[in-house]
Amino acid sequence: MTAKPVSDLIAGSKSRESVEAFIANNTFPIVEANDITFVWRGRADHVNLRHWVYGLPSSQGMSRIDRTDIWHVTLKLPPTSRVEYKLEIVTGGHHEWVSDPLNRNRAHDPFGSNSVAHGKGYEIPEWVRPDPSAAQGKLDDIVFDSPTFGRRAYGIYLPARFRRSRRYPLLIVHDGHDYLRYAALGIVLDNLMANLEIPDMVVALTSSPYRLTEYANDERHCRYIVDELLPHLERFFPLRNEPQSRCLMGASFGAVAALSTAWRRPGTFGRLLLQSGSFAFTDIGDGNRRGPAFDPVVAFMNQLRAAPFAMSERIFLSCGMYESLIYENRSFVPLLQSTGMDVRYTESRDGHNWENWRDRLREGLSWLFPGPQLLVYE
Repeated sequence: MTAKPVSDLIAGSKSRESVEAFIANNTFPIVEANDITFVWRGRADHVNLRHWVYGLPSSQGMSRIDRTDIWHVTLKLPPTSRVEYKLEIVTGGHHEWVSDPLNRNRAHDPFGSNSVAHGKGYEIPEWVRPDPSAAQGKLDDIVFDSPTFGRRAYGIYLPARFRRSRRYPLLIVHDGHDYLRYAALGIVLDNLMANLEIPDMVVALTSSPYRLTEYANDERHCRYIVDELLPHLERFFPLRNEPQSRCLMGASFGAVAALSTAWRRPGTFGRLLLQSGSFAFTDIGDGNRRGPAFDPVVAFMNQLRAAPFAMSERIFLSCGMYESLIYENRSFVPLLQSTGMDVRYTESRDGHNWENWRDRLREGLSWLFPGPQLLVYE
């Protein structure tokens, strides 16, 4: 049997055999050029596609093919798009959000998992998969007594070739354990170092139980990173001590935390890696449409935009085109460039999620810290 598009099923036989053949001979969702067709099979009053593409209605009603239990809806998405979604099944007034049972692709985050649709041309990067030939770095957790926040743990990644007799660049990652769990950070580091695309480096993985407060330009967070954690790391690990060998990294509110720390202590970190930054600001007044958690972010960004300066040397920014934050990130780039800092910005056809951030790690890390393999071509 050959695969049938939905249009053939609509126009043709509605027999049980035809429906079974349609399910058996297709991969879901169905990708045809710029069309992605989502399909659900079952009995319900209504079925809705719930997706995270900013600018489109977040709920798209699915249509049932007459005399079958097949529901479908088609979205037009450009090539290389990557979209996370769920299906909302409505029966007897009961609404249930479920993963797509016909699609094995899943993306995980701290709140659970979503189904993933890959547009034509999107490929999961090979360098996010474990490579048996790449030696693995060592991961450990260390308890640290912070005068500011009390006892906290942070993670540490040491490269496979780590030697106490050498000195290493330092990467501090906000929400670092989430990067490990949901963005394959440990695998990415192993692969990029093994391929000499980035130098061997020490990576500190920080986290906060109150991230929305502490990451929103909180002076205590800056003090914790610069005055407490950094000297602690320098005492226990052989680190290079020039700014260009130090990088702060984060996504969403973590990007705000990295940026505000560099802003409060200019010249300390010569590299910044900022992903989908929650860089909310206002052109008129101090109010914002995103809720009170963003109030200190808006105040910080308004202040920064009013008097920009070179707080670092190199900044890599990335953002998804399907995010609500795309306007803020795009408009922030020329402001940063106006200070004389070296800025690289990249966009993807993706949303505000961990696998989007994962897929940009190679470009960001290798541009901020080019390894021996890349330096040959510079």
